[in-house]
Amino acid sequence: MPTTVYNSENIVLVDGTEIYITPLKIKYLRQFMESFELVKALGNTDEAFDQLLECVRIAMKQYFPAIKTVQDVADNLDMATMYKLIDIAGGISNKKPDEEQKQEKTADGDSSSSWRNLDLAKLEAEVFLLGIWKDYEELESCLSMPELTATLEIKREIDYQDKKFNAAMQGVDLDKQSGKSEQNKWEEMKARVFSGGKTTDGNDILAFQGANAAKAGFGIGLGLAYEDLSEK
Repeated sequence: MPTTVYNSENIVLVDGTEIYITPLKIKYLRQFMESFELVKALGNTDEAFDQLLECVRIAMKQYFPAIKTVQDVADNLDMATMYKLIDIAGGISNKKPDEEQKQEKTADGDSSSSWRNLDLAKLEAEVFLLGIWKDYEELESCLSMPELTATLEIKREIDYQDKKFNAAMQGVDLDKQSGKSEQNKWEEMKARVFSGGKTTDGNDILAFQGANAAKAGFGIGLGLAYEDLSEK
């Protein structure tokens, strides 16, 4: 199935200019989030609105550098467009303050992981080991947070597969020790059930039938024709 690393959208300025926006690169996201933290702290005040305009101004450094000042922002974007931009730029949904606070609270009442307590330096250091960027400034200019996360995920998976191979050469099953074997067996069993015993591969199109196809929104009998030639 097709997947996306991040959300993107086109926005239209007051004069009709169309701009394509994606999550901010980390270089600009740092400034953006510092400003947005002030928006939340100021609450429902005129100062908070001014700070919101500043958030958009910072984002425009990446999207449309011709908009340089807060007044430029106010002249070129309506409120609905600004909220849409903020949502995509920083991954921030336009929620009411009380709803936002509920999501930030854990069971013991402390704040959950947020931009303030994110160990970004550690994450960047792990990705920097790939040797693609000459320095951290270049890394932050190239990657957004969704891109950083996706890169980390695949890097860790590759590292695990390398460790798994080396361990297997010594007779050690890392999957069994980490519990992956049981998970794989469960996925294989589900694929076997949904495919009528024809496959144990959860990514095989044969596994996308019935309830599994309905859940995925695509599959055999749901927008896809299938003929089993092996039975002829």
